Amino acid sequence: MNWQIALRGFRSYLQLEKSLSLNSIEAYENDVRKLIDFANAENKHPEDLRLEDLRRFITTLREIGLSATSQARILSGIRSFYNYLLLENEVKTDPTELLEMPRVGRKLPDTLSIAEISSIIDAIDRSLTDGERNKAILEVLYSCGLRVSELTDLRISNIYTRDGFIRIVGKGNKERLVPIGKPALDQIERYKQQLRDHQEIKKGNEDFLFLNQRGSKISRVYIFTLIKSLCLKAGIRKTISPHTFRHSFATHLVENGADLRAVQEMLGHESITTTEIYTHLDRSFLKETILKYHPRAKN
Repeated sequence: MNWQIALRGFRSYLQLEKSLSLNSIEAYENDVRKLIDFANAENKHPEDLRLEDLRRFITTLREIGLSATSQARILSGIRSFYNYLLLENEVKTDPTELLEMPRVGRKLPDTLSIAEISSIIDAIDRSLTDGERNKAILEVLYSCGLRVSELTDLRISNIYTRDGFIRIVGKGNKERLVPIGKPALDQIERYKQQLRDHQEIKKGNEDFLFLNQRGSKISRVYIFTLIKSLCLKAGIRKTISPHTFRHSFATHLVENGADLRAVQEMLGHESITTTEIYTHLDRSFLKETILKYHPRAKN
């Protein structure tokens, strides 16, 4: 079996059997292509690679300066690739089985305080045509802890205003209901009344909530650019992205006593261990909690 046939089959497997998003599929493909470049240099097919070959592959990743996190992500993609080949009986053994993953530290991203989130939202110039839309974008992003792709894909038909929920189609086309606060719902209504209801909408985009000036679904790139520019205006020097709002959403919930399982449901995580990454708490909060609730810590 040659590499290109294997890669095409892997793509179909991810799309049809795993129901992954286009972005996830492309990420997996990019991981495998790095292995293909390595194997082609040694004139080897997928079934020819052994554990020692993959160890040398890891060494090449390290030598070109990829971090342990990047190496681990690539190897995770390659493990999925060989899992597919095993299922299809294209290989007899999995060379990744005994491969040690690079040690990755749990580096937590920056989080925003409630005051910082307010200052970013307040930096929006609401006198501009797109001001009410941009405010609605950030209100929904923080109110619901959405991934940026979930935000851009949000449909009007999936907003249940009376019940205070939105329906989200997340990773792997898995659906979940997420509570949405009244300030975010009110801002959505203002955006619709003042801008969206008066736009000429491109065919096929009628149900998407957030539209650009051309009447098409807003892009992920725009959300990143918007947040970056607002942070500069607000004087916030942290490394901020749309994901920072998701991280802050979860952190603030846990700091205020939300159940970890409930946060897991709202974020759409399969595993509780993934949710734990979003629940780092400052030492003062931990100290307060222990002093308040531990029976041997009370005076």
